[in-house]
Amino acid sequence: MKTKNTWWKEGVVYQIYPRSFNDSNNDGIGDIRGIIEKLDYIKSLGVDIIWICPVYRSPNDDNGYDVSDYRNIIDEFGTMGDFDELLKGIHARGMRLLMDLVANHSSDEHHWFQEARKSKDNPYRDYYFWKRSNNGSLPTNWPSFFGGDTWEYNAATEDYYLHLFTKKQPDLNWESPKVRQEIYDIIKFWFDKGIDGFRMDVISLISKRLEFENTLSDDLGEVVEQYYANGPRIHEYLQEMNHEVLSKYDIMTVGEGPGITLENGLDYVAEDRNELNMIFHFDHMFMDNGPGGRLDPVDYDLVQFKKVFSDWDQTLKEKGWNGIFLGNHDFSRMVSRFGNDKEYHQESAKLLAMLLLTLRGTTYIYQGDEIGMTNVAFDTISDYRDVETLQLWKMAKEEGRNMDQVLTAVHRQSRDNARTPMQWSSAGNSGFSDAEPWIKVNSNYDSINVAEQEKDGGSVLSFYRSMIKYRKANKTLVYGDYKCIHPDHEQLYMFERWDEESGFMVVLNMSNEMVVVDELNNIQGRIEITNYSQSNTDNHLRPWEARLHKL
Repeated sequence: MKTKNTWWKEGVVYQIYPRSFNDSNNDGIGDIRGIIEKLDYIKSLGVDIIWICPVYRSPNDDNGYDVSDYRNIIDEFGTMGDFDELLKGIHARGMRLLMDLVANHSSDEHHWFQEARKSKDNPYRDYYFWKRSNNGSLPTNWPSFFGGDTWEYNAATEDYYLHLFTKKQPDLNWESPKVRQEIYDIIKFWFDKGIDGFRMDVISLISKRLEFENTLSDDLGEVVEQYYANGPRIHEYLQEMNHEVLSKYDIMTVGEGPGITLENGLDYVAEDRNELNMIFHFDHMFMDNGPGGRLDPVDYDLVQFKKVFSDWDQTLKEKGWNGIFLGNHDFSRMVSRFGNDKEYHQESAKLLAMLLLTLRGTTYIYQGDEIGMTNVAFDTISDYRDVETLQLWKMAKEEGRNMDQVLTAVHRQSRDNARTPMQWSSAGNSGFSDAEPWIKVNSNYDSINVAEQEKDGGSVLSFYRSMIKYRKANKTLVYGDYKCIHPDHEQLYMFERWDEESGFMVVLNMSNEMVVVDELNNIQGRIEITNYSQSNTDNHLRPWEARLHKL
């Protein structure tokens, strides 16, 4: 059985982090009108779908992922009128809008929680999880995603509430039918406005294991998989959500899936299960985290990297669908992480674009990756803004770690790498704002920016446009079969895509060395796209060379 063809499989998604995208009113913070100003630019990329991170009312403890009002826009981003104009502008250009749904937790400033914490008989009490202390200690030893523990004391009721993220993000209790109905009503509110789908934040965590047992592992990845994700009622909830709301609209859904594995991934996305359209798994996104988590970086292994993509393609190919991404607002810049952002900046940025746009699945491109934006290395921790980075720094200091080494790890791994302002031009503050931005601009903006690359037919930006256009013209690259060649090669990622119509060979040298590939002598067909200006048809692949052969 082959999966059905649909618009959201063929679409290319462009992700916007509104706070860092474009500031229209010069207060140093990106906003909705800033996005409106850039819609023609986004359209020019060839993308079909825009996903914007949360714009709801929020105290901004975790940059909008702590929602205090799901039906209103945060003041610093604009008004509901601005949002309506944005939606209209997106639709007028033949694109669609995906919003972020944050349904695992609310803000502690949401009126549900403000009520729930008042007393044990408050009508909102069961909207959240409450536990008494365990013989004078916390209810469980569960670690937070952002460092520290997951329980916060509430004096009024002399007990603790659960927060898997910051203490200002109490987890919602999906066991309560009232909570589920509230969320479905919120989803319906936005669909009735005309949006085209949701990216669902940490949706794999909404069903809790109510025994609340202590963890036996210190490895956060294992804890997430064994204690937090894929709870006993997760599929019941998602099927109910689909039945109650999702199935009634022509929309798309992508679930963010920490803890989702190859063994259970299809349970979320198989077409006959009526849950989600696709998921973001993280098997390739945590492979450079050591046992100590984000600030314990290790080098990633290309053989393992290829295996992740091949295994997931194999698992989902008959009945499901995949979300393909190499970067987003929660991870380092992809060219700094999976490429070489120094000697081979342009070549490796283009190579990664070719990889993204030739794999089977819906492609997601994060703002700035289309010009090869890189990681930032601020001199001091005071320049960082990310709540997770600051919490991990504080813990490292308390543990007496070497803080110079920790700062080096922050440079490599902080989520703020992806959150520095979009680099529009070489003007002050990278053309993002006339005011001092909420977070500093990366100092390389004068050489890496949209305005410069618009003038250069050989730029990373031009390459993205070409690749998107080529993918759209060749549905084989969307739906066709996939097979990895030389899975154990430590420098080469080479794979075939084919169907009844046509066939392609993608050849990527993901290293700083020349690689000789004997098969290149025997490929029948022509090179359609390459990332070097001087085309090369022999069997020697230059460092970070990428070739797309039509067979």
